[in-house]
Amino acid sequence: MTVLEKSAEPMEPERADAPRPTTPRRRRAPYLLTTGLVVALLLLIPVAGGLGAYPIPTGDVISSVAHRIGLGGAELERVPESVLWNVRFPRIVLALLIGASLGCAGALMQGIFGNPLAEPSVIGVSLGAAVGAVAAIAFGLTFLGNWTVSVFAFVAGLITVFVVYGMSRSGGRTEVVTLILTGIAVNAFAGATIGLFIFLAEDTAAVNQITFWQLGSLAQSTWPKVLAVLPCALLGLAIAPFYARKLDLLALGERPARHLGVDVERLRVVLILVVALLTAAAVSVSGVIGFIGLVIPHLLRMAAGPGHRFLIPGSALGGAVVLLAADLAARTIVEPAELPLGVLTALIGSPFFFWLLRRTRRKQGGWA
Repeated sequence: MTVLEKSAEPMEPERADAPRPTTPRRRRAPYLLTTGLVVALLLLIPVAGGLGAYPIPTGDVISSVAHRIGLGGAELERVPESVLWNVRFPRIVLALLIGASLGCAGALMQGIFGNPLAEPSVIGVSLGAAVGAVAAIAFGLTFLGNWTVSVFAFVAGLITVFVVYGMSRSGGRTEVVTLILTGIAVNAFAGATIGLFIFLAEDTAAVNQITFWQLGSLAQSTWPKVLAVLPCALLGLAIAPFYARKLDLLALGERPARHLGVDVERLRVVLILVVALLTAAAVSVSGVIGFIGLVIPHLLRMAAGPGHRFLIPGSALGGAVVLLAADLAARTIVEPAELPLGVLTALIGSPFFFWLLRRTRRKQGGWA
């Protein structure tokens, strides 16, 4: 093949998350952001433990925690001690696990699809997983014990991810408009299916629980729910960082990634399984909470660049911080009532999605 023939080969379009040259400021950004997020988390946990319908001073929260882990402190009176450890802390731990799962899942999906608009709730994966959870609730299925809802959510979420992946691929790349339209179609179908399950459910408690899934909330947090979601969340969060380098290579384009030794299809299948696992872990206990996986990875990418070595754990940490702060706001803004957490995140995340949509369109000079 001549040089002219080689130059005539069609070039693969540059992905939206392709790496760019880093400056010294960009190289320092991951460390600064990680430090800032860890500090925010350490400050937010005792504040979230103290605020609520039954206020507990932050100093007492810290003292009780120190006493429990054997670092001094003192046990509180019976009522505040019970409120703190049986009501507040299960909710805090679930918020951290779910926020980390959704943030990490969003970063992985954006890496898999090479598109900053990919996110579990936007393209229908969260609501698809909710269909599985709602089916288990509506039909009173308990044959897997505490794992029943999680398993059904995982299977439904996995099917949804593969449907979205298959339908949004065209000519070896993921089209923006197809991705969004696929998400609209999947969300519409999943919403209709959930409505059908509500109609078929005869138990009032089941109907109320299904409504909880649709709105998204951590109001019913307990330690058994923490234990039910913990293995799925930790497994997904532990696996994801090992694929950071391959996602960086995939960001160069499928053809260069293959030349560098990446089995692209196998990588996508494995990470789709991880995304389904993380999304199921979140949906199985909290219902549908959207936009965490869209906003957090994108903001971190803007601040520190597209390198997944930081982006994946950073998105998990950032998601945990943001969801804990959002849950604190949801249960204190309209006290003694409580805002549904999914509604609050949608109110904040939707304007960001519109802005990101316009920004992506301007960068590409129209729809891809």
